Amino acid sequence: MSVLLKKNLVFNVADREYVGLDLYRSRGGYTALQKVLGQSPEASIEELKNSGLRGRGGAAFPTAKKIEMVRDNAETERYVICNADEGEPGTFKDRYIITHLTFQLLEGITIAAYLAGASKGILYVRHEYWEPQNKLRASIKEATEAGLLGDNILGSGFSLHLEIFSGAGSYLCGEETALLNSIEGRKGRPRLKPPYPTQQGLWGKPTLINNVETLTNIPQILKNGAEWYRSLGTSDSHGTKLISLSGDIQKRGLVEVPFGITFREIIEQYGGGPKPGRTIKAVNIGGASGVLVPQEMLDTPLEYGACAQAGITIGSGAVFVLDDTRSILENVHNRTRFFLHESCGKCTPCREGLRQTHTIIHQLLEGTATSHDVDRLERYTDAMQHASFCGLGTAAGNSLCSSLHYYRKEYLDHCQDSGHAANEAGGREEIA
Repeated sequence: MSVLLKKNLVFNVADREYVGLDLYRSRGGYTALQKVLGQSPEASIEELKNSGLRGRGGAAFPTAKKIEMVRDNAETERYVICNADEGEPGTFKDRYIITHLTFQLLEGITIAAYLAGASKGILYVRHEYWEPQNKLRASIKEATEAGLLGDNILGSGFSLHLEIFSGAGSYLCGEETALLNSIEGRKGRPRLKPPYPTQQGLWGKPTLINNVETLTNIPQILKNGAEWYRSLGTSDSHGTKLISLSGDIQKRGLVEVPFGITFREIIEQYGGGPKPGRTIKAVNIGGASGVLVPQEMLDTPLEYGACAQAGITIGSGAVFVLDDTRSILENVHNRTRFFLHESCGKCTPCREGLRQTHTIIHQLLEGTATSHDVDRLERYTDAMQHASFCGLGTAAGNSLCSSLHYYRKEYLDHCQDSGHAANEAGGREEIA
C-alpha cells in the first residue's frame, strides 16, 4: 500500500518517512505551541474559528466551538482526549499519523489542552494498534524530556500529562460517550445526551474529545494562519481531508486532498482508476457506516454542503471502489454482519433490526427470499435509522438504504419471484 501525501499541505511527510522530533522541529514544529503560549487563549481560539476547521472523525463539528465550550465551563478540572480508536473498516489515516507524524499530533493535543484549560490528557488508542501505542509511548517520553510535555512546558507555567489507554476492542467505543465509559471501567455503551462531554465528560468533568486527524491540523493552522488554511479548500469547506483509498483500483493508499476535488478525480488521479478492462460499479464512501453510490455520482465535489445535498456521508474519509465483478448484496451483507457483531444490544431497533436485515440478505443470496422481503428490509432499515439509541444503529443502515435506492433491481433479481418483482420495479421507475 502506497502513501501519497503532497508537500506544502497539512500533513507534510514523504512516503515511508517517519518525522522524528529533531526533523519535525527543523521543519517548524512546535513554533505553533510557542506562539500559542505567548498570546491569549482567546486569540488562538479565534484563529481556529476563522480557519473553519471541523472535526475529521465524521461528525464535522466546529473544532474551535468545542474547545470554547470546555473552556467556558465553570468547573476548572478538565480533560482532553484524543480519540484514536480507529475502528471504521477501510480507514487507516489515524494509524499513519500516529506512526509517522507523532509529534505533530502531540503538539496539536498540547495546544488543544492549553486552549481548553486542561492539564490531563488521554490518548484512547485502538487495542489492535500495538505498534502505534509503542510509538506514542516513546514519543511522549522524548517530548517530556525536551520540555514539550509534562510540567512547565517551554517555561510557560502550563503543564500537561498524557497517558495512553488501550481500547476495549469494540467498534462502538469510537463513539465518544462509549469511549468515556470504557476509560471509567464501565461497559463500552453510549450515554444519553445531554449532558454532552464538554459539560460532563470523563469522571463527570468537562472533556474535550477530538479525532487524531482533527488535532493534527491544529499546529499547521496556528503556525500558518487561518487564511492559509482556508485557501486550501473552498468557501464551503476549508482545508484538506485525508482519504483512505482502497478497493478495485490500480493504486491504493492514503491521500491528502483539498476540499472541492470530486470523488472521480480522487479515484482517477490518485488511485489510477479501475483495473484494466474493468469499470466502476459502485463506490462506498465513508467506510462501513457510509453510503454506496453509483459511478454517475462521482462528480460530486468533496464538500460538506454538496455531499449533504447528494446524500453522501464523508465520515472518516474512506473511499472503497467496487468494480463490475462485485456483488452489491455480498458487499452489504458483509457490512451488516460486521454491525451485527459490533452492536452492543442495548436498544431494540439496532439489535433486532440488524438481526432481521442480516437474515433477509442471507436469504436473498440463497435465493429463498421474495420481493416482499425486500420491502421488509426497507422498513427495518428505516426503523433502525430513526429509532436507534446511538449512531451505530443509525449509520448501520446507510449502506443498506443507499444500495436499496440505487441498486434495488439487483435485490429483486435475487428474489424467487424475480420476474414479477422486476416488472413492479420497472413500473415504479416509470411513474417516478
